[in-house]
Amino acid sequence: MKPNIKIFKDIHELSHAAAELFAESSSQAIAERGRFLAALSGGSTPNHLYQLLAGEPYRSQIDWSGVHVFWGDERCVPVDDPGSNYFQARQALLDHVNIPADNIHRVQSDTKPASAAVDYARTLKQFSAPPLEWPRFDLVLLGMGDDGHTASLFPASPIDPAEPVIAVTANYQDRPANRVSLTPRVLNSARRVIFLVTGLGKAVTLTQVLSDISNVDLLPAQRIRPTDGELLWLVDEAAASKS
Repeated sequence: MKPNIKIFKDIHELSHAAAELFAESSSQAIAERGRFLAALSGGSTPNHLYQLLAGEPYRSQIDWSGVHVFWGDERCVPVDDPGSNYFQARQALLDHVNIPADNIHRVQSDTKPASAAVDYARTLKQFSAPPLEWPRFDLVLLGMGDDGHTASLFPASPIDPAEPVIAVTANYQDRPANRVSLTPRVLNSARRVIFLVTGLGKAVTLTQVLSDISNVDLLPAQRIRPTDGELLWLVDEAAASKS
């Protein structure tokens, strides 16, 4: 499915649009299936979105009792580490809304990547949509690094691993990665995937990712192509400036 690209003046306009989509998706999913399954991402860009969702009108609009949150990837650090995607979302959003504790499905990040990946795959299976062994997420939020990575799928990583969750332990761009990540099979089964991309530093890479030239080995964001869902890119003017 061809991506839908929407360009906004700045991160504030982009975040408001993302908040509207989150609320819309949650309302539809709960009405149709009784629950809303969302995979969150980390980083500074979605943090603006989380802060909006934690305030009015979204805090009251959304039926948080039917919302289940997961994460697209996570660093294997203590749960109160500033680098934890779970900790970030908890501070910005989850501590401020009436979401049941049992609806928050974090990665066991205080263990090693291999065991955390196995454990998280087991968690996903509890919400699976047969014949899949993982849930069909109603909404997946993703970012994109200036090297074209998304979640913790880095350049030159395995393109289509069979597992739903993988341990990420290699070094990328001289940075150690002790993480777990959902794989393209899980992400591409979602009903709606939204990339949030901001900043001039990502402009050239964004043009490459969105081009018709396939380079999935070096640009993992190109691996995300929902098989039966919507792919939406929300980008600010700076990120879109080379397109």
